[in-house]
Amino acid sequence: MMRRAFRRTGDDTGAELIEFAMVFPMLLLVAAGIADFGFLFQRYEVVTNAAREGARMATLPGYSQADVTARVQSYLSTGGLTAAPTITITSAPTTLASGRVINMSTVVVDYPHQFTIIGPVAAMIGGSGWGTINLRGQSAMRVEAGGIGP
Repeated sequence: MMRRAFRRTGDDTGAELIEFAMVFPMLLLVAAGIADFGFLFQRYEVVTNAAREGARMATLPGYSQADVTARVQSYLSTGGLTAAPTITITSAPTTLASGRVINMSTVVVDYPHQFTIIGPVAAMIGGSGWGTINLRGQSAMRVEAGGIGP
């Protein structure tokens, strides 16, 4: 009888299941983090491209700042970003290294990105820095004759 009880305690049947149950939540967290950072990168690319679209429009003749803002917002909404961005359009003369002065238009787009998985998980364990971060796309281009300029 004693021998049979001793043999049972040495048996490792089911150990893999216990190990899997311990590792699986961490595996899920890593997979969720990869997905969350993938969405972050996709949104960052949309914000950067929206700034580039706005800067290009600001350099062309016949467009106002309202047109540039509308184009940036249209690009963001087409890219699936629905939160309200902050759009800053500036035009100023810039001196090049050669001493030549040219007019530059700069468009800066700030967009709030909210983590969908990592933020709530971090908040459950006491973290506060993973809720929302600000994505910034900035583009500067030379103003062509007749564009928005100083």
